[in-house]
Amino acid sequence: MDVEQDHNHRTELKDARDRLGWGQEQAAEAMRVSVSTWSRWERGVQDVRPAHRARLAEVFGTTVQEVSRWFGARPAPAPEGGRSGRVGDTVRDALELWASDADVGRRDALRALPFSPETWPELLLGWGLDADPESREHTGRRRRVGMPDVRRVQEATRAFAAMDRRHGGGLVRPAVVDHLHTRVAPLLAGTYPDRIGAALLAAAAAMTGLAGWEAYDLRLDGLAQRHYGQALRLAKAAGDPMTSAWVLTVMSQQAIDLGLPVWAVRLARAARGAGRTAAAPPRVRAALALREARATALRVELAGTPDEHTARRVRRLLGEVETAFAQASPGDEEPDWISDLGPAEIAAEAGCAWRMIGDARRAAACAREALAGFGAAYPRSVQFNVVHQAQALARLGEIDEAVAVARRAVPMANGLTSRRARALLRSFAAELAPHGDSPAVREWREYLRTALHPAA
Repeated sequence: MDVEQDHNHRTELKDARDRLGWGQEQAAEAMRVSVSTWSRWERGVQDVRPAHRARLAEVFGTTVQEVSRWFGARPAPAPEGGRSGRVGDTVRDALELWASDADVGRRDALRALPFSPETWPELLLGWGLDADPESREHTGRRRRVGMPDVRRVQEATRAFAAMDRRHGGGLVRPAVVDHLHTRVAPLLAGTYPDRIGAALLAAAAAMTGLAGWEAYDLRLDGLAQRHYGQALRLAKAAGDPMTSAWVLTVMSQQAIDLGLPVWAVRLARAARGAGRTAAAPPRVRAALALREARATALRVELAGTPDEHTARRVRRLLGEVETAFAQASPGDEEPDWISDLGPAEIAAEAGCAWRMIGDARRAAACAREALAGFGAAYPRSVQFNVVHQAQALARLGEIDEAVAVARRAVPMANGLTSRRARALLRSFAAELAPHGDSPAVREWREYLRTALHPAA
């Protein structure tokens, strides 16, 4: 039975639930709010917070922009030149996301956005089944855009990525978002032919994916998910399966960290499919197989019982990684995002997969190999692999050595603006619970409590 309401307010919200045949109780349950809250929303006597608006869009299968219109908010302006169709929708949504993230007054609301795996099916369906647009040509009121403009976006993305590797997402993210809003958005509103439009959309996708990565590094998973989704849509609009492959593989990494093995594997396999479409060079094939290996290993780790069949698949995938990487040559035409994949990164990722399927000795050896290979330009990778080595040692029962190794990672984490770095240390501390009576573990926990700086 519906709570009594005034139908003169927010009729589109009521119409949305009516289309699903829902009463207010069902709508409230889907939104995880009380019936009285839903009733106040419909009557217009209570504002709807941005986080709830994002959830409304998911529940009712529409966009955040459309939901905002239900509540009287002015929708994002159409890109200059009257661009229409899916490319126009994609660009308009990108501009709105970048503007919101760059606006200090709206940033807190975005940071509070919930993570929701329910958004992935529609995103993947649209990416996989929708036809590529016929043209990316655009005629706007701004200046003509050329390849030098696109190359500047690409160069900025490379520079931001290098800063991220050295310092972490907290330092870099504001600059990335500001660049998207103040530099890339005006280019998208310019005048350019199809070829330039495709390259510009791909460059925008790469930088938007980097904005998602920075949010992910800060454990802002809902915000990261929005940027990743927008990056995938931009890559689709660009007709660029190589950039799509990268976006899908970082989405898979987020799913791994969140403990979602089914989605981690699906996204990793979608990334490999994109790589095949793009005729990916060997190092890219190696990277994509490596991500699927780690995603598959998560299924083993979380199964609770031995799963030799899945473990064998992990081992086969790691063999594919070695084979593909050995086929790489200096003349290969490779995307920017693969530049970091060398023996150290392969050892680091493979070590995680070995640990997850129960081979701690091999995991420890991989961590040592990774640490020997990473240079000074990769302090976050070094910090992570010090902890990974400690995790492997702990699983081998070498507790004293494990905590001694992990101790080295604390000052490293303090030097990074990465919440993931701190979270990994706390996760390792939790893994030591069975050894809580050990003097070394007690000392380690006290050291961690006092020495690890709070997240920025």
